[in-house]
Amino acid sequence: MNIDKKTCINIGIVTFLLYLAIHYWDGLVGLFNLFLAAAGTLINGAIIAYVLNILMRFYERHMAPTTKKKVWNAMRRPVCMALAFLTLVAVIVALIQIILPQLISCVQVLLSSLPGVLRQMYDKLMENPTIAALMVDYNLVLPATEQEWREIIERAANLLFNGAGNVVNTAVSFTTSLVGSILSLLMSLIFTFNILIGKETLQRQSRNLLHRVLGDTRMARAMHIISTLDDCFHNYIVGQCTEAVILGTLCTIGMTLLRLDYALMLGTFVGMMALIPIIGPYIGAAVGCIMLFSISPAKSLEFLIYLFLLQQVEGNLIYPHTVGSKLKLPGLWVLAAVLIGGGMMGISGMVLFVPLTAALYRLVGEWVRRDPRRWKKHKPAACFRIHSGARRFFCAPTQNVRHSLKVPRKAD
Repeated sequence: MNIDKKTCINIGIVTFLLYLAIHYWDGLVGLFNLFLAAAGTLINGAIIAYVLNILMRFYERHMAPTTKKKVWNAMRRPVCMALAFLTLVAVIVALIQIILPQLISCVQVLLSSLPGVLRQMYDKLMENPTIAALMVDYNLVLPATEQEWREIIERAANLLFNGAGNVVNTAVSFTTSLVGSILSLLMSLIFTFNILIGKETLQRQSRNLLHRVLGDTRMARAMHIISTLDDCFHNYIVGQCTEAVILGTLCTIGMTLLRLDYALMLGTFVGMMALIPIIGPYIGAAVGCIMLFSISPAKSLEFLIYLFLLQQVEGNLIYPHTVGSKLKLPGLWVLAAVLIGGGMMGISGMVLFVPLTAALYRLVGEWVRRDPRRWKKHKPAACFRIHSGARRFFCAPTQNVRHSLKVPRKAD
């Protein structure tokens, strides 16, 4: 097999860059973390803009179509953007109003019943002679009166405050952090609104830059990759939110019919946890089990059995129709994405790595099948015919890209 000079140069450059990346890995990680810290506000703003853009396009398409009135066309984008923002805020406020009051009430009940539960467990353990001897040897004796329990709680609170510093310093640090977070959120929202207002201009400038740097054929490949990423992220966000709403509704209805406590709060919480792939349902089940156990162990068991049955329905009926049919990512790769993403970035990594893996799986599958017509030299607009449904945020309308970019023709 003959390898031309250009290929040898490219292989040499890639090899050299890999060597530098491996040799200076710690420094690169430090620079990347510094970049994230500096650009965190802009990144958050871009993420919020992407989510709001889905809602905004829905309002623009179904509730505020274009008309012949120039005044309405000029006001259409700000009105739909405001509706999308208010919708997102309303959902967040509703979730807080549903979960927080009942959660506080449940914690109070749990703390008040904790001494009795621990006493029962302690008495059961003391019935075993071996365990009882170990308890006596290590002086593991539970408080007998309410006054002793209060003293233990006060000592624990003192240790907590002593470990975290005095109350004044803690309050100042918390206030400073809160103000900084609020300012960062406001700057992210300002950046978000600027992106949404001028997204067509941003798209046009991005396409012009890509065309100038990459040329026709490479731009077609780049736009195909971008459209695939956009398609996977859009389908994942819409599908996961739909699944969460369905699962939370079914959980609430079932708990109400079973006359279990905290039905609305636990149903909402289980639906929220469904946004986290694979491990989300286990988190919801654990929290619900603990909350209901403080009231009645029998109700806790009923909740676990019902949630187990609901998970079977979700895994076999709901998820395949809302998410699986659109992402087309096998369960093995979903698990791998969750584990790798969770290890690298925590819960946010679990959420982000699933659509990223789905896009990579789709692109690698196309590359393995090696359709030679896909990457032949053609008009860049052909990339939009591959994923016509993905033109939502980054991609241009389906048209001749050379014409849309207004690239001047060479003089005859």
